[in-house]
Amino acid sequence: MSEQDILNALEGEERELVEWLADMNEDDALALARRMLLEDKKSPLRVLELCRMAMDIVGKRFEEGEYFLPELVLAGEMLEQVGAIAKPLLVDGEGEGAKKLGRVLVGTVHGDLHDIGKNIVSFMLDINGYEVKDIGIDVPVATFVDEVRSFKPDVVALSGFLTLAFDSMKETVEAFEKEGLRDQFKIMVGGGQIDETVRAYTGADGFGVNAVEAVNLCNRWLGVAA
Repeated sequence: MSEQDILNALEGEERELVEWLADMNEDDALALARRMLLEDKKSPLRVLELCRMAMDIVGKRFEEGEYFLPELVLAGEMLEQVGAIAKPLLVDGEGEGAKKLGRVLVGTVHGDLHDIGKNIVSFMLDINGYEVKDIGIDVPVATFVDEVRSFKPDVVALSGFLTLAFDSMKETVEAFEKEGLRDQFKIMVGGGQIDETVRAYTGADGFGVNAVEAVNLCNRWLGVAA
C-alpha cells in the first residue's frame, strides 16, 4: 500500500496517530498514544498495528531518500515508548495466549556495536506476532550457535552496520553449517550496507533493507498470509 492508501483507510485519531508518528511529531504522537491506551482504553493490538502502519510509511520515505538514519533512530525510539505502554496491557487483554507465528533469534554479529536497526526489527517482528529473542550486540559465533540450540528459532536475523560485519556474518553462517544446524532455520542479514551481493557472500537466505522487509521475509518463509 502507498502512503496515501494507508492514510485514506484511517480516520480521526487513528489517522492522526499514524501521521504524527510518520512525520516525527514526537510529543503529539506519544501524548495521543498514551491517551488512547490509558484513558480511552483502545485495543493495545490496534494501537500497535497503527504503529506498524506508521513504520511502513517511515520505511518508504527512507527508501525514497526523504528520511535518513536520524529519522529511523527517532522512529525506533517512539515505537519503543509506545510499546512500553501497550505491551503490559496485552497481558490481561486480547494478547494473552495469542499463538506466535514463529520464533526469530536476532543479534548483531561480533565486531559490530550498532543496535538501532536491530532494535527496530525486533520491535516490528514482536508487534507482528513473532516470538523474538534479541541477544544483543557484538555476539560471538559460539553464542549464536548455543542460542540456536536452546531457542530453536525458525529464523535467525544477523545484524551489522559496518562492512567488517560481512565477514562475521559469513563466519556465523559457516559455523551453523559446521555444527549441522544450517538446514533447521532460515537466515536473514540486515544493516546499512547490505545488498544481494553481501547476502550471497554471507550465505544467508535473504536480506532486508528495513524492518518492514524483515517482517515480510519472515511471513513469506513461514507461510503467513499478507
